[in-house]
Amino acid sequence: MSGRRLPPLPAVRAFEAAARHRSMTRAADELGVTPGAVSRQVRELETRMETPLFVRRATGLEPTEAGAALAAELGGALDRIAEAARGLRLRRPRRLSIGVYGFFASRFLMPRWEAMRALWPEVTLDLHTSANPLDLTPARFDAVIAVSDGAPRSGLATRRLLPIATLPVCAPALLAAGPVDFASAPLLHARPRPDDWRRWLDHAGLRHVPAEAGSTFESTGLAIEAAARGLGVAIGLEALIRPEIARGALAVAHPRTRPTKRWFVLQHARRAESDPALAAFADWLVAEAEAVPAA
Repeated sequence: MSGRRLPPLPAVRAFEAAARHRSMTRAADELGVTPGAVSRQVRELETRMETPLFVRRATGLEPTEAGAALAAELGGALDRIAEAARGLRLRRPRRLSIGVYGFFASRFLMPRWEAMRALWPEVTLDLHTSANPLDLTPARFDAVIAVSDGAPRSGLATRRLLPIATLPVCAPALLAAGPVDFASAPLLHARPRPDDWRRWLDHAGLRHVPAEAGSTFESTGLAIEAAARGLGVAIGLEALIRPEIARGALAVAHPRTRPTKRWFVLQHARRAESDPALAAFADWLVAEAEAVPAA
């Protein structure tokens, strides 16, 4: 059996990029070479194919009929090669170190853990949880799930996951006698978020209600658990406790939700974007967040 008679791969890549951008210069920028090098590779391919592939115009490159047909075929073929290579790299054992808020880990990641592991059994996640934002710096991990305004940061890739909005929740039984009287109900506090009650009360027009009284817990998760057990009313992060509200484990104690400008975001060093395991995890995480129904 004779071997495949393939054109040189560098010439193929140069032509496909030039056809896609309609420009030798932009193709050169993508490939990290000079425009002259792209032009030489294209001429080599035209010689090999024995037909012109571009018409050079003042406004840029225009593929000939043969060039357009070849570019369409080559684009799909190069995409398939890239996907095959990415899949092969993903099959190598990989351990990702992820820093994350504990409440996000327990409410969002853990319910989806098995589905994620089924997609990439070769990728192991090491979760490092903290309620201290100073602990969740991207330099310490492969990536972090942190709280941010979502604005770009130098050297960091930032992808928004879930908006942060707060609302009061309690056990459904606490509402049996009627609406919650926030002036007399036990207000449950989370030590990492000491201002949540004051901010929500002010937003709800309840500035006269003192926010200091009530028990304080080490984490948001413990405060929410105490609320679910009927010990009082806690401030929850709306996007993360929606499933508990939907199944009746928690009830909304007041219809007013306080929006913020903050988001849960995924952050990692921009230079790590080519890591296939991290890219796959990031794409999956963003897709899962986008699938969360809006309030």
